[in-house]
Amino acid sequence: MTTRTAETSPLVRARVAGFLYLIANLFAPFTLLYLPSRFIVRGDAAATASNIMASESLFSFGIVLNLFTFIGQIFLVLALYQLLKVVNKNMASLMVIFSLVAVPIAMLNELNNLAVLLLLSGADYLKVFTTEQLQALVYLFLRLHNQGLNIAQIFWGLWLFPMGYLVFKSGFLPRILGVLLMIGCFGYVIQSFAAFLGYNVSIIFFTGWGELLILLWLLIKGVNVEEWHKRAAESA
Repeated sequence: MTTRTAETSPLVRARVAGFLYLIANLFAPFTLLYLPSRFIVRGDAAATASNIMASESLFSFGIVLNLFTFIGQIFLVLALYQLLKVVNKNMASLMVIFSLVAVPIAMLNELNNLAVLLLLSGADYLKVFTTEQLQALVYLFLRLHNQGLNIAQIFWGLWLFPMGYLVFKSGFLPRILGVLLMIGCFGYVIQSFAAFLGYNVSIIFFTGWGELLILLWLLIKGVNVEEWHKRAAESA
């Protein structure tokens, strides 16, 4: 009985969700921010290809870390669903749907990075291309990878709105965190669509604080247990 209580405790659910939030986002700054700046020389296909060939193992490692991140997103949203479904099951389900739509888009998008490695592999069947053509194709696939991330980013934004709503309405988490998460939703969506229209709008660094704060809150503070049980009883 004690073990069952510990397993179903809202504090445990909150801490698990916070831990998974940390794991799912741990490598994102490295793979999505640092590595592109490390390899890609804007407008210079030859230099970009040269950078990747000089650190091919690092480029491959970035692909693996990206896949790890996207898989982590699945477990994260399921943990959050278990924590937040007591507020509103329909909104919690919408949160899950938006989040899970982004995962296959992001994972399949890594095929563009794998294509880069194949183009630079020096395989015999690639000898029909000149060096300049291969470098141009490498740069093209890297650009396609970036656009694929922008598509996935739309859903990385959309899932934050129902999540923010649930946090705001919960009573067992601070309302301000819900507001910040909903603001984060619009930041992702606006930045993605702006990119498709040819505008470089970098606003996520200003609108994305809600995710960091909810991560820390879940890990450190957890939830108001009494309020969580009250919501659970109401939704039963």
